[in-house]
Amino acid sequence: MLNFFHGSGTAMITPFHKDGGVNFEAFGKMLEFQIANGTDMLVILGTTGEPATMSEEEKSAVMEFAVKKINKRATVVIGTGSNCTAHAVQASKLAEQMGADGLLAVTPYYNKCTQNGIYEYYKTIADAVSLPIICYNVPPRTGVNILPATMKKIADIENIAGIKEACGNMEQIVTTARMIRGKCDLYSGDDHLNLPILANGGAGLISVSSNILPKETKQLYSFVREGNLAAANEIQDKMLPIIDNLFTEVNPICVKAAANMLGMDGGTPRAPLTEIEPAHAEALRNALRAFGCSVVD
Repeated sequence: MLNFFHGSGTAMITPFHKDGGVNFEAFGKMLEFQIANGTDMLVILGTTGEPATMSEEEKSAVMEFAVKKINKRATVVIGTGSNCTAHAVQASKLAEQMGADGLLAVTPYYNKCTQNGIYEYYKTIADAVSLPIICYNVPPRTGVNILPATMKKIADIENIAGIKEACGNMEQIVTTARMIRGKCDLYSGDDHLNLPILANGGAGLISVSSNILPKETKQLYSFVREGNLAAANEIQDKMLPIIDNLFTEVNPICVKAAANMLGMDGGTPRAPLTEIEPAHAEALRNALRAFGCSVVD
């Protein structure tokens, strides 16, 4: 399916209290911040939201809170992928019941299934729900890669809305784009590659950096859609030092630190993730200040 979503999306962090519980007050403020700055889609419980370390009860509560808080002011997509197909189906059904607009389903991780296994995984989820589904390809984290020919086949499934590409290989991404064009949409899932993916026909982006720079991320998307690549390059160039520093450690360690530096109460990552290392924190703080952000000491 085409045209489920066009625009700028944010892969939301989940703020936790020091005692470990979800900080819903801070989360609500973050959602309002995104909407106020023009973000079109909010992705809840994606990788950046740390669902791998959350209980089923916590994830359900976060889904319900987000859907009610956003209240149709932006598109709500819930991350429901799993390394167990049955679990992914169960989570997808729950997200549909909660009122989500769509699903983000990461490839089955760790199991390292075949390309046929990847297809069957998405087919099974799609058959179980009526919501649009965005496939999520991030092989550095999952150990499996949706190859272009496989995505071409997956794109024929009725409610597959597109693919969030974070494989890091532009040659592969360009090939995938060619094979799915006219069937479903391509979305950038890599902040470093937002501009080239959008320029290659990407319908939108799902960003980590937009947790802290939602306005600028939306501007980047808008400039590309308008055909103003000079302005798009200018804003991407300005954002890149921050983007670089958001990925010196595994996501979402650095973006949570950045949120804290900006007074947004991002909390700390859950174990086994650790807090940002001092040298990386200082470099990130300097990048934010150079961008013009007001940093809390």
